[in-house]
Amino acid sequence: MSESDQATHCGFVALIGAPNAGKSTLLNQLVGAKISIVSRKVQTTRTQVRGIALSGTAQVIFVDTPGIFAPKRRLDRAMVTSAWGGATDADLIGVLVDVARFDHEENTALFEKLAELKQPKFLILNKIDTVPKEKLLEITAKVNELGSFETTFMVAALTGYGVKDILAWLEKRLPLGPWLYPEDQISDAPLRFLAAEITREKMFERLHDELPYRSTVETESWQQKSDGSVRIEQTIYVEREGQRKIVLGEGGQTIKAIGQKARVEIAEAAEAKVHLFLFVKVRENWSDDPERYREMGLEFPKGKG
Repeated sequence: MSESDQATHCGFVALIGAPNAGKSTLLNQLVGAKISIVSRKVQTTRTQVRGIALSGTAQVIFVDTPGIFAPKRRLDRAMVTSAWGGATDADLIGVLVDVARFDHEENTALFEKLAELKQPKFLILNKIDTVPKEKLLEITAKVNELGSFETTFMVAALTGYGVKDILAWLEKRLPLGPWLYPEDQISDAPLRFLAAEITREKMFERLHDELPYRSTVETESWQQKSDGSVRIEQTIYVEREGQRKIVLGEGGQTIKAIGQKARVEIAEAAEAKVHLFLFVKVRENWSDDPERYREMGLEFPKGKG
């Protein structure tokens, strides 16, 4: 499709909100494919992930940002800085609020900071299927008092309810301009990064309460085989020997289960048969290493961790 055939729209839309508001789930629904990992564990998304959706003549480039919260450690500060950076660079800002936690202190801090951002904003109330309808109207009114929004959407990102309404509105709202990505591209994240993120998600699913969220995964090797399959080596980095033993599990059963689930999803993303090999290493104080931040696309914050 070219502009000569029909005027096209294109723009960046940042999705911001408190941790676990459902940003990654919503992004995956908007794009129609899994490009951002989802976990019950808070602060799972660490850096900006772009998802590309098409709606009519519009190409919408969504930026899924880390959850905005009160940072305590160096990694926390880097993640929050990344989140606000994603919002600052966008054409529009979608503010996502979990209706079951709308009065949480994290949302209070979020709305105070929102006032500093000049871009147009729209409100997305998520998980509307978790509260009674009469309470939902009350919550909608209260949240709209906290900021200036062009419009409000009510969605259930987990099921996809209401998601198409967002795309239909953005189709007309984004600025005129040529598409920035090929029609069939759904993310600007390289497959190596996405593969590491998938494994990290499976690790958190398996070890939700046992493993600190600061554990990380790196794709060390990606080898295309002559039969079209891909041989992938990944390393899971933890900060202590005790954590390494947890990830391995008795007789290696835990890491085997993580690898089996990750391999299935990585194969879907790579559209090829995947041979996945996982290793677990201790990297003490990796969250104080500037190089690790660069690999995650984060700025290394100055000052003590």
